[in-house]
Order: sequence, then structure tokens, then C-alpha cells
Amino acid sequence: MSIWEAIILALIQGFTEFLPISSSAHLILPSQLFGWEDQGLAFDVAVHVGTLLAVMLYFRKEVGQLLVNWFGSLRGQHNAHSRLAWLIIWGTVPAGLAGLLGNDLIENFARSALVIATSTVAFGLLLWYADARASQQHTIEQLSLKQVLIIGAAQALALIPGTSRSGITMTAGMMLGLTKTDAARFSFLLSIPIIIMAGGYQGLKLVQQPEAVAWSAIILGVVTSFVAAYVCIHVFLQVISRMGMLPFVIYRLALGAVLFAFFL
Repeated sequence: MSIWEAIILALIQGFTEFLPISSSAHLILPSQLFGWEDQGLAFDVAVHVGTLLAVMLYFRKEVGQLLVNWFGSLRGQHNAHSRLAWLIIWGTVPAGLAGLLGNDLIENFARSALVIATSTVAFGLLLWYADARASQQHTIEQLSLKQVLIIGAAQALALIPGTSRSGITMTAGMMLGLTKTDAARFSFLLSIPIIIMAGGYQGLKLVQQPEAVAWSAIILGVVTSFVAAYVCIHVFLQVISRMGMLPFVIYRLALGAVLFAFFL
């Protein structure tokens, strides 16, 4: 992998991990257009670490409160922060189970250009519907366990390439009445355990399949994806508070059209 390939792939991962536009739909483009080889497990782990550090740093105060109060709840000390921490854990369960049970099926049968293009468009239209029609009156603190499990089940759909983990969780959150900002906030917090799980799984595979590691590309991947993801989170929250999800819906439809035109 060249330095430029590492930078471009890390930027793609950093920006698309948290925007509702699907990282898998974007990562297919460089390999198909330029004939780039797979970046390898080590680089995948690196960019996951970068995006994880970005979301944890951006929400450092909230993450700190959640962790401290979650440990407090184990000693019987319960409050709003510990409740939210438990809801995030429960919301991660559906995607974790789906990943364990269906990952091989997805890898073997769903990573086609047709699937990615179709899901990019279909879930983009669903995002538009949620943005335009949902009531969007509630905050994260008003979420029930049932609602969180629904959002968690929606997150499991992100195993289908082209869906967008952030996009589908924000869509579900808005459909359940969350404001745009709170739907995004909960999606970002919900991403932390799932990124840890995905990165840990890839790291375990990397340990089991020793390969030469290009440390310059790895360090570059961590730093670049971290910066891209951090900037992305900040800008995204500003954009949706002013313009809603429509710019991202339009982008998804255009991207889907490009994928259909190029690869089908």
C-alpha cells in the first residue's frame, strides 16, 4: 500500500464511519476504479482505532460520566447516566449477535455492487422519510429499553453493505421520536462498543494470521482516520441542526446512481 492509498482509505473510513452515507459503499470505489488491492487486516484495525479514539475524545465528558456511573451501578448506585450506559450496552446486543451469527453469510453473499447500490438508495430514502415525517420531540433520556432494542436491531441491519450503521441508527432514532441531534448523539455513543467489538475481532484475526506490518501505513491510518472522524462528527452535528438530513439523502441517491452506472 502506498502512502497516498493509506491516506485516501483512512480519510474515507474516518469521514464515512459517522456520516449516514455508508462506508462500504465508498470503500468499494477505490478498489473498483483504481484496481487497488485489499488494504489488509492490520490497516483495518488501525482505522478502527482512529475512529474509536475520535468519538471517545469528542464525547469525552459524556463517556467519562457513563463509565463512572456504570461502575457505580454495579454497586447499586443508579442514576440517569448509569441508565443510559446500560441502554447503550443493551442496544449493542442485537448487532453483536447478528455479527456472530451472520457475518460469514454477509461476507459470502452480500458484498456485491448490486446489494451495495440498492441498500445505499433504499436506506437513503428511508432516512429522508424519517427526517421529513417523524415527530422528533424526545431526548435520549426519554428512551425506553424497548426503543433502544429497536435501534439496536436497526444497527444490526448495517451488516448489509451500503446500509450505513450511523444512517440506520439515526433513522430508527428519529422514527422513534428523537430529535435529529439526539438521534445522532445516541448513534455516536452506540458506535463505541460496536467499533471496539469490530476492531477486537479484526485484531484477533490479525494475531491468528501473522503478516508483515507496514508500520508507516498503520500509524498514518490511525492519525488520518482520527482527524477525519473528529472533524466529521463536529461538522455533522452543526449541519443537521441547520439543514437536517436532506443533504445526505441527496448524496446517497447520487452515490447509488453512480454505483449502478459503474458496476452493474
